[in-house]
Amino acid sequence: MKNTSVGLASIIKNSSNSIKKMTGVSIGFHDPDTWISTGNYALNYLISGEFDGGIPLGKVTVFAGESGAGKSYIVSGNVIREAQKQGIYPYVIDSENALDDKWLTDLGVDTDESMMFKANAAMIDDVARLIADVVKDYRAQFGDLPREERPKLLFVIDSLGMLMTPTETAQFENGDMKGDMGRKAKQLKALVTNCVNMFGDLNIGLIATNHTYASQDMFDPDPKVSGGAGFVYASSIMVAMRKLKLKEDEDGNKTSQVNGIRASCKIMKTRYNKPFEDVEIKIPYNTGMNPYSGLLDMFEKRGLVTKSGNSLVYVDIDTGEEIKKFRKAWEKNDNSCLDLIMGQFKRHPLIAVVTESEKGDEDFGVDLDLEEVNEE
Repeated sequence: MKNTSVGLASIIKNSSNSIKKMTGVSIGFHDPDTWISTGNYALNYLISGEFDGGIPLGKVTVFAGESGAGKSYIVSGNVIREAQKQGIYPYVIDSENALDDKWLTDLGVDTDESMMFKANAAMIDDVARLIADVVKDYRAQFGDLPREERPKLLFVIDSLGMLMTPTETAQFENGDMKGDMGRKAKQLKALVTNCVNMFGDLNIGLIATNHTYASQDMFDPDPKVSGGAGFVYASSIMVAMRKLKLKEDEDGNKTSQVNGIRASCKIMKTRYNKPFEDVEIKIPYNTGMNPYSGLLDMFEKRGLVTKSGNSLVYVDIDTGEEIKKFRKAWEKNDNSCLDLIMGQFKRHPLIAVVTESEKGDEDFGVDLDLEEVNEE
């Protein structure tokens, strides 16, 4: 009798050798092992299921929202800063010509070319070529090294919504603006899909911002993401952002003046936690985002912190001690009270483990009413 197991092993070996020579094809599983913080613990948890997590390398993440909602603050500010702390090199593509050296420096980003690279590009084709060339060179120089020894790279695109197609440019130059008949949506999908395939087995990730527009549907008032639904399905993580006014001072007292924004973040798609969870993050103009912002509300929503008169109470699950403080003290993380809850969060009896069926997949966690492209 013929030994079929030996023959099958030979086929698999030959297949593996062939795959190693292909571009965009890899072998085995590539679960994320590097996470970059968003600069906010609550947002990190809702995206990745870990307070010290955030966005993963090897995947594509998109933050979409209206103008002034804090997209660039998180993506081009916080994420780049935290990436640099981990030795990850950011490759920034600015399509809005809006990222200034001083603004990034004020957010703690090191803008020296040894720490980051910034390119200004307005065409989808140019962005695709830049990314493809970098990945090609990366594979040539580091492809033979074990994954853990390869350098880590993060592409940042701010923003997808401002990228143009050659058709749009040609029409502008000819003074004949007819629209692109859905070409932009198709090219954005192709850009993101190719990145997903290229990054699979590499220490490379992509995070981008995109625009939203007001819904015209009276029965579905949620903002819609521009650029079609195709690239949404190709992304691993999608965060929808909305801008609200922050009318309180640094001590939390109510004011009549607007002193910042409240960024409402809703996780529309994630493969690492339950989708459709949301958090409201405060970003004061004077002090910037507090990494603990939104945590207290999240703990209250889950019943970990409860009201007791004018105070809020948490019971230490290890010692049984009752920790009772006013809201302002909790929000300031007085005596590391929020750190304590984060440390005990997953062991708390009120917190159920998120099952695989509750986590997002290709369809679950996607707003199916996103802008559809008319291809007629």
